Amino acid sequence: MNSQTQRRQIAGPAGEIECAVDEPAVDAGPLRGVVVICHPNPTQGGTMDNKVVQTIARGFVHLGYRAVRFNFRGIGRSAGAWDEGRGEVDDALAVIEALRDPALPLALAGFSFGGFVASQAALRLDRPAERLLLVGPAASRFGVATVPDDTVVIHGEQDDVVPLQAVLDWARPQALPVIVVPGVGHFFHGQLPLLKHLVLRSWHPAGAARA
Repeated sequence: MNSQTQRRQIAGPAGEIECAVDEPAVDAGPLRGVVVICHPNPTQGGTMDNKVVQTIARGFVHLGYRAVRFNFRGIGRSAGAWDEGRGEVDDALAVIEALRDPALPLALAGFSFGGFVASQAALRLDRPAERLLLVGPAASRFGVATVPDDTVVIHGEQDDVVPLQAVLDWARPQALPVIVVPGVGHFFHGQLPLLKHLVLRSWHPAGAARA
């Protein structure tokens, strides 16, 4: 994401997992938490360097979180091969186990397929996540789990990969609000600054104060 990004390899269920870690500025005060961010579908070119994933990371760094991105198995320097979502959830749990700080809140975030992974990983945590952020969750293609009622969901009105209606159909039984961004497609082309602003504004009231 920038010259200060720390690259590291951790042990995973299918071999090593490539991770990228970004820290808030040293003068930003004490760390507020750790966020693990899951990237979009690797069979369609998704990686931890996806622009939406990087934008989410920047938003959380601004909020005072350590932002952890990682490549699913078979992508970049991560070992293994595509496992249709099952092993990818295991990958996320391995990253959480290795890089969460037990003294700090853990947040989970995901874009598209990564939203599915984050939702499923949240169900398997020994200690619950502080909160979830799902951007364009792939509700039409994968079994996105039921999520806590304070989950932040952001979706583009004109998403041509995951139709807005599919996300509303998933959210409706949960009475879960969805932030709909008018005129925006799946990848938020030309609207990444707006996406970052929405992350800051919707995460916590303090986020808006620091924006």
